[in-house]
Amino acid sequence: MALTAALLAAVAAVPVAPEPAAASAPNYVGDPTHYWNTTLLQVFRELNGPDAAPGRLARAAAMMNAAIFDAETMYHDKWRTRRYEPYLKAGSYFSFIETPDEEERVIGRTAYNVLLDLFGPGTNPNSPDQTSYLDRRFRERFGTEPTADDYLDIQVVNSVVTRMRNFRANDGSTDATVYTLDNEPGAWRPTGAPGSSCSTAGDAVTPRWGEVRPFAISSGSKYRPATPQAFSTYRELLSSPAYAAQVDQVRRLGGTASTAATPSERTVEQTAAAWFWSNDLDGTYKPPGQLLDHTRLVAEQRGVSGKYENARLFALVSLALADASIAGWDVKYRTPIDLWRPESAIRDGELDRDWQPLSADRNGTHFSPCFPAWASGHATFAGAWAEIMKKYFGTDAVTFTVTTEDPHAPVRSKTFTSFRQAAQENADSRVYLGVHYPWDSTDGLELGRRIAADVYAGKLTPIAP
Repeated sequence: MALTAALLAAVAAVPVAPEPAAASAPNYVGDPTHYWNTTLLQVFRELNGPDAAPGRLARAAAMMNAAIFDAETMYHDKWRTRRYEPYLKAGSYFSFIETPDEEERVIGRTAYNVLLDLFGPGTNPNSPDQTSYLDRRFRERFGTEPTADDYLDIQVVNSVVTRMRNFRANDGSTDATVYTLDNEPGAWRPTGAPGSSCSTAGDAVTPRWGEVRPFAISSGSKYRPATPQAFSTYRELLSSPAYAAQVDQVRRLGGTASTAATPSERTVEQTAAAWFWSNDLDGTYKPPGQLLDHTRLVAEQRGVSGKYENARLFALVSLALADASIAGWDVKYRTPIDLWRPESAIRDGELDRDWQPLSADRNGTHFSPCFPAWASGHATFAGAWAEIMKKYFGTDAVTFTVTTEDPHAPVRSKTFTSFRQAAQENADSRVYLGVHYPWDSTDGLELGRRIAADVYAGKLTPIAP
């Protein structure tokens, strides 16, 4: 009797493994491409320093959205009607019957795996691993773990993700070559205080990004303007009346406040525009993320319907933004003039030693982005975005309302009556923020438009009837 009691007590003391958690019901609210782009924007907010460089973010968006489109194209090849050419490759897959939620699963499992490739363990040295967040977002959408078996991984997802991974392997995006300063007046130099994130040549952000292999265009230099207004040397540039006029304009419109030497002429509306489009700080979705979010907002407001159409719109926008970053950085770093920022022109040029740009971090420290001024990355992105949106919707005359998450922005939403109007304000805002000259914005807009026109004409095109 005592032995039996002892055995029962021993058995009772053995811990029992918990039952596996029951799968939750899926939650397919909203378009899946919108869902995974919203997920991507939260990842952008978690990235720090060089990990959040504009080109890196645009590249990630292009990889995810182009892969989503190819997976969606395979689904349409199998069960619906394929209307567009794929980005890399498409084709049917083996299955006797369409399974429940197959289109959702094709999109979501593709997006998750591309994002895990880009933001999982060991991928971004200055930022936290995003695996837990991505797993949570997967569970919230599907009610299951991403590791759960799904035959679509074998039939579709693995091939799409592997193709994208291989296509972008060795594309130049990991080149960490340190920038070499020109050390002459007019040439870009770090603008931060000693010890800050922009105090040495090594802090220059992605100086070789212009050499990254593009997604859709033939090369980053294809659309390259010569130099600002074709000046061939710094000496020629700095001695020109055109340069003096450029500096004077940003000096009057872009300073944080009036100084003894420079009265500020920026209006309340221009200040609001400066902050609305900024989103330069870690913790925000950054400039590429803002335009991806604006794509979602416009798609919702304009009633873009169907998973296929939303996947195509986001893929086109993302491909254009990615190639805009490459061409923009080609202009910044690979032309004869790597133009210094306005604060260097104004302060180091001894026009006004007290002048500071409006641009500031959360602590109120004024700064300029840590790369050359010409051409504006914001403007190049804006031109590319507006051109894709215009071509996709068949008109520029679209009224839409969009938002910002810059912490300094006094106006959180704005309504525009055309894509070009929004892009122009985005470009002009960099002058009002004090970090760009007007020609940076003008040339950036045109650069972005030309890239996007070629992307739209050459990628994801309709299949002839």
